[in-house]
Amino acid sequence: MNLPLLPTISTFFIVLSAIFVAIGWNLIRRRKIEAHKKAMLAAGVSALIFFIIYVSRTVFVGNTAFGGPDDIKIFYTVFLIFHIILATTGGILGGYNIWLGLKNKLAKHRKLGPIASVVWFFTAITGVMVYLLLYVIYEGGHTTSVFKAILGN
Repeated sequence: MNLPLLPTISTFFIVLSAIFVAIGWNLIRRRKIEAHKKAMLAAGVSALIFFIIYVSRTVFVGNTAFGGPDDIKIFYTVFLIFHIILATTGGILGGYNIWLGLKNKLAKHRKLGPIASVVWFFTAITGVMVYLLLYVIYEGGHTTSVFKAILGN
């Protein structure tokens, strides 16, 4: 198995962010507010590192096409769209909730936190599943950078 470096690293960071969210959730349940804050900021930084790697790879290297059988490509595509919607929602909710916590708007932060966390857990799980489908279970298809797609070879 020959796993691509950047997708493997970025997937590691999305999993790490979910682990930090779980740790942060546990810490706040035990009323360890400063430790919770540090864990959630670490989750946010991990997610941001994922996003920077993902966007950089998408722009400069490109997206990898699904390399699995044609008869399941539609299922992969629907699943990928679901993951993208989750990731966008989770990123916005998570970022907003971190901001609420840092601004001491704790009533809203407490209400949104569990929702944002659950969305983020599903985002991480579906992200790992996309990675497995693209690079582990099936061999990835072709990859084209945004620049090559726009400007040609």
